[in-house]
Amino acid sequence: MNKIYNENNILTMSNMAKGSIDLIVTSPPYNIIRPNSTDRGYDLYKDGMSNENYIDWTLEIFKGFNKVLNKDGVVLYNMSYGTENTELMSLVIADIIRRSDFTLADIILWKKQTATPNNVSHNKLTRIVEYVYVFCRKDETKTFVCNKKELSKRDSGQSIYENIFNFISSKNNDGSTELNKATFSTDFVRKLTNIYAKPNSIIYDPFMGTGTTAIACLIDKHKYIGSEISKEQCKYAEKRIKPFASQLTMF
Repeated sequence: MNKIYNENNILTMSNMAKGSIDLIVTSPPYNIIRPNSTDRGYDLYKDGMSNENYIDWTLEIFKGFNKVLNKDGVVLYNMSYGTENTELMSLVIADIIRRSDFTLADIILWKKQTATPNNVSHNKLTRIVEYVYVFCRKDETKTFVCNKKELSKRDSGQSIYENIFNFISSKNNDGSTELNKATFSTDFVRKLTNIYAKPNSIIYDPFMGTGTTAIACLIDKHKYIGSEISKEQCKYAEKRIKPFASQLTMF
């Protein structure tokens, strides 16, 4: 618990007990780097598979999710599309539904404070939102965990619940780093976990990067496990996490 493993997430999940994770929150590489770009986006990972290989790679990861995720847990999968590859995101989501044990329970729009500029394009829009795909197992669509409060009951006995809108507004990230140019913000993660994590949950991020999910977990008194193939990002994350972990031990 409360550790980032410097290894491939498939290896991490192979060593986890079945049903040991309550919630998965992550943002995978989007596979949208231009083929001849010298900017990889990450210090180690090269974001440039073929569409077919990327889809197969994703499905292998979802097999691991099916093993480690507890009953009625969900996967919060943040993805977006790129101007050079607008179709891959939709193809990935379709094949997760068609070829895995998971289905799509919801789609959340994340409105960021700043947008990716497309001002050199005469016909493509500037992307101010990204997507969080909420996956649950196909046999758990009626039971997966969501923290919606019951407000009242009708005379028929039907429950009426609060509105939680599928729209989150938060800043892009906690600060830039050359190690990973595709991070999200602690505020963003906390808004997601407030909806889908029960108290004292064990939360897994298979692409932990610079440790943002871990920090969000510590602030809200959840436990975390992370995987990250970059040794430098693991070191960077541990430095970020340390002050939050120290504060937690004081209580």
